[in-house]
Amino acid sequence: MDDITLEAVIEMLEGVRDGVDYEHVTTLVDDRHLDSFDILAIVSAIDEEFDVEVPAKEIVPANFNSAEALTAMIQRLADED
Repeated sequence: MDDITLEAVIEMLEGVRDGVDYEHVTTLVDDRHLDSFDILAIVSAIDEEFDVEVPAKEIVPANFNSAEALTAMIQRLADED
């Protein structure tokens, strides 16, 4: 498992969809920078990169609207394991 850092999460996000300012955008889902296919790819990438499973109840816009929110969710889920 890689370290769960903001930088690592941004790198993962760039592998899913490049060309988005993940460091500053806080409305990734709300402003449709990410679509439902991207979300599914991110959930898969989280499992692959960080060995953390994202349960369906966690797939809500608040957890995916920013790299910071994603990082916090991944860290929380990893701590729950």
